[in-house]
Amino acid sequence: MNASSDAVIRVRLDKWLWAARFFKTRAQAKKAIISGKILVDGVRIKPSREITQGVILSIGKANQVWEVLVEDLSAQRGSAPAAQSLYTETPESLEQRELARLQRKSWHNSHGARPTSRERRQAILYRQKLRSGAGENFDGPD
Repeated sequence: MNASSDAVIRVRLDKWLWAARFFKTRAQAKKAIISGKILVDGVRIKPSREITQGVILSIGKANQVWEVLVEDLSAQRGSAPAAQSLYTETPESLEQRELARLQRKSWHNSHGARPTSRERRQAILYRQKLRSGAGENFDGPD
């Protein structure tokens, strides 16, 4: 029996995130892992932890959350199409990100690009009341 044929291939999580182009550098990937923005099967882990095929990663970045299934492993950064072949995004994740995109788009269409002076004053007043604890009975700006 050949030991290498039975061995499971593993790659460090920070290397895989870099190779899959979720982060530009391994240092950025490591920082995200340490801060808890990356979960492996719902659990916080260390950057040096080795992952295998079939694990589900939850990747929080730029106010979005990706849930991806690791399809292939690579410790080398390649082209974007090669990086996208390393994972498959879950249908729930795709749906959530699309819903968030539509909500952001609809807010900009209904509120315009910038708030008026009155809207800005109301927003400041609302945030102040929330911070002071009066936000429980406060209905919000007019």
